[in-house]
This record gives sequence, structure tokens and C-alpha cells, in this order.
Amino acid sequence: MKNDTFYFTNEIKQTVEDARVSFGSLSYEQLNWKPAAESWSVAQCLDHLIRSNDEMKPVFEAKLSGAKNSFWESWSPLTGFFGGMLKNSLRSDKKKFKAPSEAIVPPSDVPADIVDRFAESQEWVIGEIERTAGLDWDKTVVTSPFMGLITYRLRDALDIIVEHSKRHLRQAKRVMESPSFPR
Repeated sequence: MKNDTFYFTNEIKQTVEDARVSFGSLSYEQLNWKPAAESWSVAQCLDHLIRSNDEMKPVFEAKLSGAKNSFWESWSPLTGFFGGMLKNSLRSDKKKFKAPSEAIVPPSDVPADIVDRFAESQEWVIGEIERTAGLDWDKTVVTSPFMGLITYRLRDALDIIVEHSKRHLRQAKRVMESPSFPR
């Protein structure tokens, strides 16, 4: 489990470093610039990740406080399927997804400290990964805070958090690659 903990915490640390290098020197205007009205800005991509992490807080807290798997978490025949499907879909940028909850849709105007707030949120994730190291990540099942019928193993949840972060960092970089991006 120690190597697994290292892997996940290292992946999250890399997302923080990537965000700082890629977006840390951007101005407020650059962070909030959108290539199209329906697109997200760099800042919105980061804010979305913070909001998504916030929605995971009760999930982690429940398992860390000793909550056993619920009936559905114990008996859902689709737990492995959902975890694998979500991980694989996040690794590919081919399909666009709509945020599954309004709680994680970012506002259109995001404060300029977004990179620092993203780093703080990711540090929280690192702390949760370390705190859950004593749990059996393959037997502990969690329910998605976004869709109550979806369950996945804690290991898959950690993978999903990592891949979700990477996906939106790639999205934010594509915003910067737009020919109209303010220089």
C-alpha cells in the first residue's frame, strides 16, 4: 500500500507543479479568457477541480470515520465497471462531458489566486490519500457524490481524481493554445 500511496500522491503533486508552471504567471485577464462563450477558461478548469474535490470531502470523511460499505456499495454488480469506465473516459479527451452537478460548475469570473487555491485543494487530496492508506482500497467502496447509483472502489476513486485533474489541465492548456489567447 505504501507504493500505491506514493504513486497517487506523486501524481497529484505533479498536477500542482504542472499548474504552477503552466498557469502561475498568467494575468487575471488571461486566466479568465474563454475561446468561446460555451467554453471554459483556464481559471474555470481549475475552479471546477477544486469544486469536485470539495464534493469528495464527505466521501472521504465517511470512510475515514469508520463507515462500512452501504448495502448498495457492498452489492452493486457494477462497482468495477463504473470505476474502470470513468478512469478510461477521463484519460481520453475525445468525448466532452457535461458536469454532473451544478455544484461543480465554475462561475464565469474567477479570482486571480486560482492557481494557489488549486494547489491547496490538491494538497488536501494528498492528505486524504495518506489518511486512507490504512484502508483496503480494493475492498472499500464509495458512492459517487455526483450520481448516487454509481459506486467504485476507493482505489478507482483516487485514480479518477488524478485523471480528472490531468484532463482539465490539458483542457486549460488547449485554451492557452488558442490563436486568440491574449498574450
